[in-house]
Amino acid sequence: MALRACLRGRRGLTGVLSQLSSCNSHGRVSPVLIAQQRNNSTSQKIQVDFDQSTGVAVMRMQNPPVNSLSLEFLTEICINVEKLEMDKSCRGLIITSDRPKVFSAGLDILEMYGKTPERCAEFWKAVQEMWLKLYSSNMATIAAINGSSPAGGCLMSLTCDYRIMADNPRYTIGLNETLLGIVAPFWFKDTMVNTVGNRSTELALQLGLLYSPAEALKVGLVDQLVPEDQVLTTATKTMSKWLAIPDHARQITKSMMRKPTIDRLMSNRESDIKNFVGFITKGSVQKSLGMYLEMLKKRKA
Repeated sequence: MALRACLRGRRGLTGVLSQLSSCNSHGRVSPVLIAQQRNNSTSQKIQVDFDQSTGVAVMRMQNPPVNSLSLEFLTEICINVEKLEMDKSCRGLIITSDRPKVFSAGLDILEMYGKTPERCAEFWKAVQEMWLKLYSSNMATIAAINGSSPAGGCLMSLTCDYRIMADNPRYTIGLNETLLGIVAPFWFKDTMVNTVGNRSTELALQLGLLYSPAEALKVGLVDQLVPEDQVLTTATKTMSKWLAIPDHARQITKSMMRKPTIDRLMSNRESDIKNFVGFITKGSVQKSLGMYLEMLKKRKA
């Protein structure tokens, strides 16, 4: 799927709580083009600040109100990550949020409710693409989790090499798809198993667990907790340790660890899309999503 084609005729969607994340590029682009992409973004949902002196980029998600992952937003994330990946002077990427109290609320439910099978398929391709780009990135990646991060937001953070979370008990993180009557696909499961092990993943996915920061640290879902106002500065300091390792050695080791998981999705992308579309368009699942949306409306009222 051509990434830019995803943006055709797209209007911004209001995000709601969430859900359910592509490949490496080998061409090279100048940092100037990266800056132009940021400044000329039509919706300004992503801000990228690239420091050439350190080789580190900070990508701030700013898709109000809660950084829900719509098709448009996913496409912008992929485009920006690809441009950074293509610039050989960019060695590290920190992903964080500009929205208060939330990293990302996950996949936009409005992308899965009342949509045609064709539209659902296009959306799911973009989710796969985001995961593949981040999980297979040659850059060292750190998630600076400065707010709650359920479902797809948790998945995005799991793609990163290291996770630093704000030590605020009001925030939560986890793959809680089952609470919405949705099943996390195999590559969501595989990513979490690779991070916290099989038993913790089994409990988390079946029960739709959302962990507090302290609980997430205990099971290994995040690597470090810091005061909320120190998340980004700590991520920046931590990145210097990752970049002290020769790139080729770190990249080969990362690929060796993650390649089986990546290959499994790459070999099953079409069947995964077909399974998702078949599942998400079921009457029972649509009914469950509709009830959840109604509940959200009542809360808002």
